[in-house]
Amino acid sequence: MARYDNEKTEYSGERLPERETPEENIKLKRGPMDMPFFLLVLVILVIGVITVLSASFANAYYDNKSPTYYFGRQFIFAVLGIAAMLFISRLPVKLFRKFSLYLFAGTVFLLVMVKVPGVGITINGATRWLGIRNVITFQPSEIAKLSVVLLFANMACVYKDRMKTFRWGVLPFLGVLLILGGLVIWERHVSATAIILAVGAIMMFLGGTNLAWLLSAGGLAAAALVFIIKFTGYTSDRVNAWRDPFADRLNTGYQIIQSLYAIGSGGLLGVGIGQSRQKYLYLPYDYNDYIFSIYCEEMGFIGAVLLLVLFALLIMRGYWLAMHCRDRFGSLVITGITTLLAIQVFLNIAVVTNTMPSTGISLPFFSYGGTALLLQLAEMGIVLSISRDIPLKRAEKKEDKEK
Repeated sequence: MARYDNEKTEYSGERLPERETPEENIKLKRGPMDMPFFLLVLVILVIGVITVLSASFANAYYDNKSPTYYFGRQFIFAVLGIAAMLFISRLPVKLFRKFSLYLFAGTVFLLVMVKVPGVGITINGATRWLGIRNVITFQPSEIAKLSVVLLFANMACVYKDRMKTFRWGVLPFLGVLLILGGLVIWERHVSATAIILAVGAIMMFLGGTNLAWLLSAGGLAAAALVFIIKFTGYTSDRVNAWRDPFADRLNTGYQIIQSLYAIGSGGLLGVGIGQSRQKYLYLPYDYNDYIFSIYCEEMGFIGAVLLLVLFALLIMRGYWLAMHCRDRFGSLVITGITTLLAIQVFLNIAVVTNTMPSTGISLPFFSYGGTALLLQLAEMGIVLSISRDIPLKRAEKKEDKEK
């Protein structure tokens, strides 16, 4: 992805200013949203919702609920998410830029509220959620990721001519990362902190920040994360389980062992849709963080490869849209959202295959979680909204050639 050191035309509204031609005034309107990107999102979403149905019904029975309880909730949020995606896709891009600072302020408020006694919700020993327990909950750290993308894209446009300086190209961005990263690490959510820092660094690089400053800051951040992993009990236990899950096969290594059993049982073609055995309470979080393991068991190696191809096509299409955007802000936003999607897909699959320690990162469009799914589809709506301005760029080039 190319870096954006020089400002392009800064327009992100519904209608371009009138342009004078020898014949007439020409008013250029926004085009349709990018259909390949939209269809790829829908296909992956449909597969994900079906997989939730298959992976969750045994747990629903165990929890004395309807066998379609989790599927029903996920389906409702998927429908709401599609509606939100289509609605957001019609919003003017300039609205996202104006909204970025308010989103950041709201995210900081929500992250602080998580740690207020009686307000934050604790699940499995970690206090990361807000909402109403057993009804609807969400993690403000998920909103923080999108906040970094939108705010950094806006800041890179504001400081476009000063991004090479430490005062404007590093300090403001570093302040945002310290605030968000500090609040998220306070929740003992190391993986989300790492994602926020990684996406932030990529946005800074593309925005024009001096690479030397980024490498220095990256080294310090990596050292801090290593320190946290080494001296934080819950994190070091995950690292030890990753290195040798069979050393404590009934405790810290149990989940990853069951995940590997599920993937291995799938073989080449899988055991068939709905035929997974590991979902019968053998694999914890089988319809959430480890849903890819159940998918591999039922669809096999070929099904897993096809799903990865779909994700790869979606990510590549996102980067293609970023390269063809009409303005700097849109390019940076699509790049950030696409990179965020790519990182989460890679981390989730790496965890369930024991390629890296457990991180607690869900698989986009697959893992159970209504509010998370709603936010992911909203992010796709932002990408689709920006894609509507790409035909404007082509029309301008065509008109300029005809002059």
